[in-house]
Amino acid sequence: MRMTEPVPDELAQPLAGIDLYDPARYATSSQHDAWHRLRRDAPVWPQETADGIRFWSVTRYRDVAGVLMDDKNFSSAYGTILAVAGGDSAGGQTINLMDQPRHADVRLPAMRLMSTHAVRNRAEQVRQRVRQLVAGCFDTGGVVDVAALMLHLPMAAVGETIGLPEPVWADLPRWAMAGVAPEDPQYADGTPAQTLRKAHHRLIEVFSDLVRHKQAHPGDDVVSVLLGLDFGGRPMDPHEVLLNCYSFAMGAVTTTAQVASHLVLALAERPAAWQLLRSRPDLVPTAVEESLRWASPTNHLLRRTVAPVEVAGTRLEAGELVAAWVASANRDESVFADPYRFDPQRTHNPHLAFGLGPHRCIGGPPAQQVLGLLLAEMTARLEGFQVAGPVTHLRSNFINGITSLPVDFQPVAARRAAVIA
Repeated sequence: MRMTEPVPDELAQPLAGIDLYDPARYATSSQHDAWHRLRRDAPVWPQETADGIRFWSVTRYRDVAGVLMDDKNFSSAYGTILAVAGGDSAGGQTINLMDQPRHADVRLPAMRLMSTHAVRNRAEQVRQRVRQLVAGCFDTGGVVDVAALMLHLPMAAVGETIGLPEPVWADLPRWAMAGVAPEDPQYADGTPAQTLRKAHHRLIEVFSDLVRHKQAHPGDDVVSVLLGLDFGGRPMDPHEVLLNCYSFAMGAVTTTAQVASHLVLALAERPAAWQLLRSRPDLVPTAVEESLRWASPTNHLLRRTVAPVEVAGTRLEAGELVAAWVASANRDESVFADPYRFDPQRTHNPHLAFGLGPHRCIGGPPAQQVLGLLLAEMTARLEGFQVAGPVTHLRSNFINGITSLPVDFQPVAARRAAVIA
């Protein structure tokens, strides 16, 4: 989705013209006008999906945070994205589709492998993988499709942690993206239904083989943890383990890569911000947090009310679907100063890019680490870079992605000379 500022009030579209569901709008334009208008005039706003299923949108920071924090009134088990507004067949079986106490049974053991401490212990290994990924384009320069390159960044961060063997790292990102954006031309393989079926088939095949391997050869990884955990007084069965492997991998692959692409694009369009980072490497951590806020890789998170509840003065009955628009919350003027400016020095930055509350993404620490390592490699190896062609955005109301981002890299002169020599 394009990152634009809202138009002046006199040019703002009427509420009747707002459509937060249509995936095409995210590929061809921006929804920031719509979110700005809804935050101001209709913070709890009803719409229907293409199938006629009603959902309510919440767009203000405090309301989005309130929905995500309140897992007693807002359930995740029915489904967490608008693409499955009719109900997710894996409901109640995967970490992202569980309510308490089952959610904690899976979350707490897995968190150990993705904690800040665990991530620090893997820092040098991840750094070497990031360097291998970017060495060719950062050292020799020239035009590279950053969107295609960054699809492989998440595996450098968590591939081994999840338990995925390196031979599947190259192909898994494409199938994962096809699974969340089957309508996008970049990932389409037939009709959307056919694309989704093929993607699921390939991913399930990979994870089935992985589960069988880890049953015989357990290690210190997420899959082995899932196979050995106490799941409400019983072991997880292999099918449940498989579904959770799918969930962990999809969560990592489809988000971190998009933040990286948006970060490169933001800096390419803002030479002053790039030069500031080159001169101030101490700003890398705050720049990473700003990139997470800026990109907001998951536009929304869906919940279903389990009891009557009031949100911003609107009463919702039990069984209503509520889309918490994280991307809107991360531009809320009441929380973020100058929210439509990419600011690597932003200090007050309570962004919701990882969600909030019981379902806050446990992959946050590895994502922050790998983005920081990427940015450190950029500032050390590159003089500058410019967008070298049309930028194409993902056709999805869920993932804020970029499918094509040609960038012309100019390496530091000394590095270019060393490579040529």
